[in-house]
Amino acid sequence: MPLSARVVDITTLDVDAIVNAANETLLAGGGVCGAIHRAAGPELAEACRRVAPCPTGEARITPGFRLPARWVIHTVGPVWRGGSAGEAALLASAYRSALVLAGQPRLKSVAFPAISTGIFGYPLEPATRIAVTTVSECLAGETSVTEVVFACFAEEVLSAYRGAGVGI
Repeated sequence: MPLSARVVDITTLDVDAIVNAANETLLAGGGVCGAIHRAAGPELAEACRRVAPCPTGEARITPGFRLPARWVIHTVGPVWRGGSAGEAALLASAYRSALVLAGQPRLKSVAFPAISTGIFGYPLEPATRIAVTTVSECLAGETSVTEVVFACFAEEVLSAYRGAGVGI
């Protein structure tokens, strides 16, 4: 199945690339971003400095260093401002940009966290609907990616992906 969702620590996944829900500086932050930086080791911070900044809705790629994943795709989702500041388009762009980058080195498997739903405050249900719709559209087009895992940090997040139509 090309799309799946499960409760898992994204830093443990043996996939071609994991996606980092990053900030524009690509510096280690909290949440999934901090966990990825800790697991990848200090080399990731240096690699991020070389490709930063990354505007909201765009993505950058670095090696995965000490992670099981060979690559880390850093994408910046929007901060939630109530829904009328273009957040939906920016969130969709973050997912699209990550998948475009994944296609350049012809990666097959990619794992995403729930971008923007942590400290950036994007409501979970609309964020997961945008994620599933955008990723499904990208996979239906021309891409090397054949498998996407939505790595959920909690059962509540998994339930939102199931509600958006993703199986286990």
